[in-house]
Amino acid sequence: MVVNILGIVLFALLIGVSIALHEFGHLLTAKAFGMKVTRYFVGFGPKIWSFRKGETEYGLKAIPAGGFCEITGMTALDEVHPDDAPRAFFRQKTWKRVVVLSAGSITHFIVGFVVLYVMAATMGLPNLKNEPIIASVSDCVQSGPTTDACVAGSPAPAKSAGIQPKDEIVAVAGQATPTWQDLLEKTQQRSGPTEFTVLRDGQELKVTMDVPKVTREYRKKDGSTEKREVGAIGVGWMSNFEYNPVTAIGGATAFTGTMFANTWEGLLRFPEKIPAVVKAIGGGERDLESPVSVVGASRLGGDAAEQGLWQFFLLMLAGLNFFVGVFNLLPLLPLDGGHIAVNLYERVRDWLRRLRGKPAGGPVNYMRLLPLTYFVIFIGGGITLLTVTADLVNPIRLPQ
Repeated sequence: MVVNILGIVLFALLIGVSIALHEFGHLLTAKAFGMKVTRYFVGFGPKIWSFRKGETEYGLKAIPAGGFCEITGMTALDEVHPDDAPRAFFRQKTWKRVVVLSAGSITHFIVGFVVLYVMAATMGLPNLKNEPIIASVSDCVQSGPTTDACVAGSPAPAKSAGIQPKDEIVAVAGQATPTWQDLLEKTQQRSGPTEFTVLRDGQELKVTMDVPKVTREYRKKDGSTEKREVGAIGVGWMSNFEYNPVTAIGGATAFTGTMFANTWEGLLRFPEKIPAVVKAIGGGERDLESPVSVVGASRLGGDAAEQGLWQFFLLMLAGLNFFVGVFNLLPLLPLDGGHIAVNLYERVRDWLRRLRGKPAGGPVNYMRLLPLTYFVIFIGGGITLLTVTADLVNPIRLPQ
């Protein structure tokens, strides 16, 4: 229990650090471009502590639910002292404004990559795509998935065919096997000489294996067991990729691309998952893929720490940073992506006006965008309330 609580606190603290670094990204780039930053705070609500350095006040606030970096003249509607006008945000070139607005999300991406690099260099990275990559080749066909006992008269076809660790079996009898589960199912259905397509060092090879049938015991969903006769070739799955400090750079880079793809797919599917959260609040079974709040993520972090699943702990932290970074770039106010969209719109509009021999237009009137902004805040607040409630009354927990 103590370890669980410490894990919750640690995960929540690391989320707080990510938020602080997000705002620090805005701060650092704004100052680098000569803009005036008046305040940098982590949290909202009543001020707990602060100090002033130069023209900027740094501090903490009571509610650890975000943070802010206050830059002078964020829009043309802001009142700016004449002395500060040349340093106002809205007076800067468009590309500088876009860099400052993007810096928070970019910081999340950097944090996510660093977490993945540390994972790769110390404990490896999981085979997130379930690719059918071989970790080991047995001397013989085993009588069961959890035993080393050999089946009499059944030498391992994979070893006879020259299959090596790190080979990827991409097809069985001409049928594609994009995942390890696909490879298992198609192999278990076979017997006798069968063609396997292998990817090795970027080269495609075709080998024939004489697949034997073995009797194995399987556990069914109701807890009972049954024996089945299945095909087997004597290989083990690479569930985790190992790296050294140098190769970890490439491994973390590739894994980052995978996580970006998964994050975008998750965002597209996000609306359809909301009904499952509502059902969970009413007592329904909580979908393991349903959205979670910071509360739920921290509780999962506590479970992972208690069970020693530090790879899962760090993977969840990296995933959260990628999600927040991508989400924050959506072209919706009040997100940074909404402000980026407004600035880019002004730039494209003025370019088109110049082509037509017209002067640049005035700044976008943010007051006209307030209804849409309030709508986004209302929807975001509602989803946050739903997920927090679900995580309190019916949380997702890791199995013991």
